[in-house]
Amino acid sequence: MRNTMRFIVPLKNALLIALALSIALRGHSTPQHAPSGAIRVEIIEVEGGHQLLRGGKPYHIKGAGIDHSNLGDFAAMGGNSFRTWAVDDGPEPARQLLDRAHALNLTVSLCLEFARERHGFDYNDKAAVARQAAQTRARVQRYKDHPALLTWIVGNELNLDFKNPRVYDAVNDIARMIHEVDPNHPVTTSIAGFDKKALQAIASRAPDLDFISFQMYADLVNLPKYVEKSKLKKPVFVTEWGAVGHWEVWKTKWGAPVENTSTEKATNYAKSYLEVLASDPKKYIGNYVFLWGQKQERTSTWYGMFLDSGEKTEAVDVMHYIWNGVWPKNRAPRISRIALDNKTAYDSVILWHGKSYKAKVNAVDPDNDEISYRWEVRRESAAREAGGDREAIPEVVPGLIADPRGREIALQAPQKAGAYRLFVYTYDGQGGAGHANIPFYVR
Repeated sequence: MRNTMRFIVPLKNALLIALALSIALRGHSTPQHAPSGAIRVEIIEVEGGHQLLRGGKPYHIKGAGIDHSNLGDFAAMGGNSFRTWAVDDGPEPARQLLDRAHALNLTVSLCLEFARERHGFDYNDKAAVARQAAQTRARVQRYKDHPALLTWIVGNELNLDFKNPRVYDAVNDIARMIHEVDPNHPVTTSIAGFDKKALQAIASRAPDLDFISFQMYADLVNLPKYVEKSKLKKPVFVTEWGAVGHWEVWKTKWGAPVENTSTEKATNYAKSYLEVLASDPKKYIGNYVFLWGQKQERTSTWYGMFLDSGEKTEAVDVMHYIWNGVWPKNRAPRISRIALDNKTAYDSVILWHGKSYKAKVNAVDPDNDEISYRWEVRRESAAREAGGDREAIPEVVPGLIADPRGREIALQAPQKAGAYRLFVYTYDGQGGAGHANIPFYVR
């Protein structure tokens, strides 16, 4: 996400070689003066696909989904654009966010809040739809002329569990309105997965959208064949991608999803980018990696590229390489899967209450920094929310690990039967970290 990026052949080879040896951090951005008016953004047809222009020049996005992270660090690592999930309901007022972005030469794709059917909104209720449209129009009018604005995203994953196709009538009404009051910024809506039902509804009910945005994780590698088979004509953007989704992984016998280590996640980020997003820049006109920050979603480490304490993981290093063509000066530790009672998560580990078991993990640091460790046990998340809805954070179960600072520990199984998860975090003392966890069940 920085001004213009050239997709050069050596990037792929160099990244693959570097990742094989070990799978960001300094760059620079040029601050601008105070906001002075909209910069026109458009999507044009070119031979073989489409191209995004900003101010009449090709604009190659080096992007991430950011809710409330340090934008200065993001810009320093090579990013040039980010997306949000709300305007007025975000963690920071949109005007303040846009001003901060502009000062760092960053652009923003603003997501306009849009009610979801799965949360109880009725798109047959004309009065409610009209109120939402009025609120949305006011938001557009308020921010349409800010120079940091790049695109509008009308709602986030409105297709999840939707039944009433009229939601896309409402989306099209907003797209048409935006074109009337703001001729300078393209409009999209984001879709969870490659949803044929939603795409059919959009094709017939929302023709005024300028491009289609997909949010895909492990399945992203199949996007090219999905697009080709569907004969999709509109430009394609990927507004969320990154780790393997918690719905896409193997589960234990009691239904706990098995999470990849931070090292395995970094490998998937590289694979997704190289095999899809960098493969045809005229087809995929932009992308926002998820998540440049941290959140609880099944675990506190599943989707965030940073720990809740602020340390970066290997996924950040991979994006630094992708955006800059070089690795950061200091790289995060690499980490193996946890072995608990000499078993991995794929063995569906079952422990007996009160008994003691060994757990261990291996970690290496690319810079030979000294690695420190921290272990903890939490109750398994009982969350069943979808679409990134807020989840409760499972509590830490104390007193089970005598010394949580070693590469190998003794774990006393909890007295209470049920599902738990053992976490380990590795730190290099330079702002980098790795993580791994293993679910287990106590009888």
